[in-house]
Amino acid sequence: MAKESVKARQRKRERMVAKLAEKRAALKAAGDYAALDKLPRNSSAVRLRNRCQLTGRPRGYIRQFGVCRLVFRDMALDGKIPGVRKASW
Repeated sequence: MAKESVKARQRKRERMVAKLAEKRAALKAAGDYAALDKLPRNSSAVRLRNRCQLTGRPRGYIRQFGVCRLVFRDMALDGKIPGVRKASW
């Protein structure tokens, strides 16, 4: 489980990216890189990291479900994810 400060930092970056996305796109289209440099670094979408929504774990992230592999496995075994079940053959 990630520390609360790491998860809070990620949420802060997500808010900043969403807030300044249009402005960044307009500056990029205009080619005004000097003004783009003056924006906060955390407003760039490149600085975001895919993290598990429940634990904040950065690795083993499953994009389709928004959780890491460990949480996905527990939820699938508990039947909390519709249409997913353990394979057996």
